[in-house]
Amino acid sequence: MAKNKEQVSSVRRARHGGILTAVFAVISILWISPMLVVLLNSFKRKAFIFRYPFGFSANSLSDGWDKYVQGAKQIFCGTLNYKNGLKATNFWDCFGNSLFITVCSVAVIILCCSMCAWYLVRVNTKFTRIMYLLCLFSMIVPFQMVMFTLSKFANMLHLSNPVGIIVVYLGFGAGLAVFMFTGFVKGIALEIEEAAMIDGCNPIQTFFLIVFPILKPTTVTVAILQAMWIWNDYLLPSLVLNVNKYKTIPIAVQYLKQSHGQVDWGAMMAILVLAIAPIVIFYIACQKYIIEGVLAGAVKG
Repeated sequence: MAKNKEQVSSVRRARHGGILTAVFAVISILWISPMLVVLLNSFKRKAFIFRYPFGFSANSLSDGWDKYVQGAKQIFCGTLNYKNGLKATNFWDCFGNSLFITVCSVAVIILCCSMCAWYLVRVNTKFTRIMYLLCLFSMIVPFQMVMFTLSKFANMLHLSNPVGIIVVYLGFGAGLAVFMFTGFVKGIALEIEEAAMIDGCNPIQTFFLIVFPILKPTTVTVAILQAMWIWNDYLLPSLVLNVNKYKTIPIAVQYLKQSHGQVDWGAMMAILVLAIAPIVIFYIACQKYIIEGVLAGAVKG
């Protein structure tokens, strides 16, 4: 009887697992379908984008030689879309600005926030507790409350350039990063650091040689989350940067909109594909570290 019950239970679990797998597969397809539509429309002429947004033109569905001719025309039109989009947006300069701002901002956030979190945990005073609460409070304040003041101060402090905006991103990204790093540092045994001090390490050596390597799971998670936010951010660069001299990719996409509301939708779709591709590749390469780092930073301590 016990074996029969176990078999029935295993069958039910397998059945439920199969149902859940099917449900989540459908959800996944719905989730990525907008990106697939953008990719598909990047190879079409403007008329076909509005007439056949979810497929190729009707002629491409015909059999025989016309099908291959239509397919070749679509590919040729796609190359023109990418060529026109690259030329209209000065894409590679914008790509360089976005890459520089993203990489440097993430590096500064990781370095400063990990050191800050270590200090807040190890130096347990009233001042550090207030600082930690202020970091948490910064996650709650809506951006709309500070954006006008921020743009004014950024202009006064001459931060309207790719180097200056890194400081701004550090301020906005510090709340989440300090919160995650603090949760992980609380789980690191203090005896490890004491042993390093006994061996002659000063606090800076202790952090970079002992503590920071242990923070790797949370470091990778913070890097992924911050990189996705900074790479795709439109509002903050548009408020802070001098867009006449420095454009990021999201701003460049907006500038594809011409006078009288005219938009080259083929070029728009092509540039969106090029804008999405780097961050999607980066996320896929690093996604296995996200859950590991989030759980490590949330549960420990």
